[in-house]
Amino acid sequence: MSSPFALVPHWPGMPHAVAALTTTRCHGVSPAPYDDGQGGGGFNLGLHVGDDPENVRRNRAHLRHVLPAEPAWISQVHGIAVVDAAQVTSDAAVVADASVTGQRGVVCAIQTADCIPVLLADKDGKVVGAAHAGWRSLAGGVLAATVAAMRAKGAGDITAWIGPSIGPDEFEVGDDVLQAFLATALADAGRVHACFRPIPGKSGKYLANMWVLARLALARGGVTEVAFSEHCTVSEPETFYSYRRDGVTGRMATLIWLR
Repeated sequence: MSSPFALVPHWPGMPHAVAALTTTRCHGVSPAPYDDGQGGGGFNLGLHVGDDPENVRRNRAHLRHVLPAEPAWISQVHGIAVVDAAQVTSDAAVVADASVTGQRGVVCAIQTADCIPVLLADKDGKVVGAAHAGWRSLAGGVLAATVAAMRAKGAGDITAWIGPSIGPDEFEVGDDVLQAFLATALADAGRVHACFRPIPGKSGKYLANMWVLARLALARGGVTEVAFSEHCTVSEPETFYSYRRDGVTGRMATLIWLR
């Protein structure tokens, strides 16, 4: 499953029956500003960012070669809706920020360019899911909704992997973001506060640790075995797209399926 445009997660808890990968910005055909940042074509997979659709289709065709089926592409809106990936077809824009499946060969997929891609798998290899966790969807409960959808399909103990995304030294936010997380996690108020590091000289501004906030949200849903990629999309321009860094940019995909 190795390829020049994708990374296989280092996920010690991933069951043998599960496969996953996350793409990079490299080894595609998209020109600037969707390129690889080093003079070559970029592996942009987003149809909604202004790239020529034909470039995106070519990049997606290359991706398809290493997958068992066409990914269940969803239209992400920073919400908490979860869909069954097996019900997503290429001819309909399904609005959701997460998908789950218990069927082998069905590929759950999300797109990101700083937001957290979270992959989840039942430890017995029966159910998998993928969630798009931007700060709004994370504070709103997208991970709890994804875990609940997986449990409705028979998942027992669940393990999770937090993929490449904006790191704790790069995500400057205001007090509104802190208050949004506190409003939905009062029991974790102390831990939530610890994820917001005040920026000296900038009143009401913080550096938010989204990785730990995601781990806290998973723990509230009973998922305590969590692995991290520890790749920061903002600070690794040679490998990843970043909306916060570049504004107009491409999108990576993070995918999971049952073998």
